[in-house]
This record gives sequence, C-alpha cells and structure tokens, in this order.
Amino acid sequence: MPKAIWNNQVIAEAPSSDIHRVEGNIYFPLSAVKQEFIRPSDTHTSCFWKGVASYYDVIVDGHVNENAAWYYPEPSKMAERIKNHVAFWHGVKVED
Repeated sequence: MPKAIWNNQVIAEAPSSDIHRVEGNIYFPLSAVKQEFIRPSDTHTSCFWKGVASYYDVIVDGHVNENAAWYYPEPSKMAERIKNHVAFWHGVKVED
C-alpha cells in the first residue's frame, strides 16, 4: 500500500487502486491524507497542462516542511483524475 512518510510519521496511505501516478509522482486521495499533519500554504504554481497548483505545509512534532505537498483544486480537463488528490516532495518519502 503506497504511503507518504516524513519525520517518521505516515502522512498519507492508500491502496494502489486509489492513487494516481502522474509524471513520476503519486497522488493520494485527499481523504487518505491525515489532516492533522497538513496546513494550507499561500504558495501557488502553474503547470501548462494540469493548471494552477496549491500547496500544503507538512507539520510533524512541531517541525514544518514548507510547501511539501501540492494539489490542483481545479485541474484542467486533461488532469481531472487528480482532482481531490495530493502529491508530496521536499523530503517526504513516498513508498510504493
């Protein structure tokens, strides 16, 4: 079962059938992300084919990993399958 781990804490975990793989990243359903470990960030970026991304900071035991998770609140038609899904980076280990 794929999981995202940071600071020895599982941040997200979902069955393989519930995740999406896009450009080498695993997108977890938002419902599989433990909400107590994320908080919205003010950061936004743009992808030419997916749309505008928003970010979350990941927080574990008082340590903050800024902008370590991202999602597309309104993805383009080409990326609709990742709506309500979250991906991780910046040192968050994603195990498949």
